[in-house]
Amino acid sequence: MIRVLFVCLGNICRSPMAEAVFRSKVKEAGLEDRIAADSAGTGSWHVGQPPHEGTRRILQRNGIDYAGIRARQTTAADFESFDYIIAMDSSNIDNLRVLPGSGQEHRAVLKKLLDFVPPSGRSDVPDSYYTGNFEEVFELVSAGCDNLLAFIREQESI
Repeated sequence: MIRVLFVCLGNICRSPMAEAVFRSKVKEAGLEDRIAADSAGTGSWHVGQPPHEGTRRILQRNGIDYAGIRARQTTAADFESFDYIIAMDSSNIDNLRVLPGSGQEHRAVLKKLLDFVPPSGRSDVPDSYYTGNFEEVFELVSAGCDNLLAFIREQESI
């Protein structure tokens, strides 16, 4: 099983949106028995909470299931449990790199989601918790997830 972890700051807006969108795309491709997704936040403020109302609303509007998604905090063990750790922004990458144990050799590929999107003038997915622009974030996340899935399929020959 190929495991993908999406990471943002609080794990209630961007990363759970990416988890749900990616799961939907994986299911649509018939690969749910080969690829699994999860999400986490670098902060602990929202642990146990469901996705933000704005995230839930945009996912519902697009017919994407988010059942069972609850906020959790990243741990050093994630670097061993996941094959791909996909952050929403540069700050998330910085926070992941200073996690105890994260500097050790690990198998996880660490990238930003927009690394998989052709140059668009953006390198970070904006934080909809602060901007309120869930539509823009959804569009960026959807494009990133399409290209990430294509990348994984190529890398893993599936």
